Amino acid sequence: MLPLERQNRIKEIIYQKKNLKIADLSKTFGVSEMTIHRDVKTLEKEGIITKTFGGISLIHHQPSTNEDCVLCNRKMNERLAYRLILENNTIEMTCCAHCGLLRHRQLGDQVMQAICHDFFKQTTIGAQIAWYVMDTSLHMGCCQPQLLTFEWKEHADKFVKGFGGRVYTFQDASDALFRKMDGAHHCKKEKG
Repeated sequence: MLPLERQNRIKEIIYQKKNLKIADLSKTFGVSEMTIHRDVKTLEKEGIITKTFGGISLIHHQPSTNEDCVLCNRKMNERLAYRLILENNTIEMTCCAHCGLLRHRQLGDQVMQAICHDFFKQTTIGAQIAWYVMDTSLHMGCCQPQLLTFEWKEHADKFVKGFGGRVYTFQDASDALFRKMDGAHHCKKEKG
């Protein structure tokens, strides 16, 4: 099967199923997962899908623009963005892990999956398995208290040695942020 034929077939399947695993597509088409990643890159550029942790999801265009955070309305910075994939197959985006964790807490069980970016490598990682650094001296100009995400605890620990802060698991970061926000579900923007 030619790449264009495979891409068109993937497009048909994603419109039907809304969420797909790369490994399943690889088995379906009898090609490597790397080949599937190349195929879906085209669909991602077309704005049809977004990559998730180990798969892809259909993008449902919301009336609000995807350029603004659903929690604080800041413009998106892809390097810090946090995506929430919900039960109804919609995707909400926040400007950073700070807003992502607050929104995740608001939505609770409605969240099927959450993804963010590794601060160093800029690869997509599952938010629930990420390591979070809070109270670092490096400020990225987003919401406070700032949270930076890392795939590996070792990388987060080394970052803290250079820039200060503390490393948290997903649940501990969510709880610590909620306490620092005095139980609020809105964000405090960085002061000028």
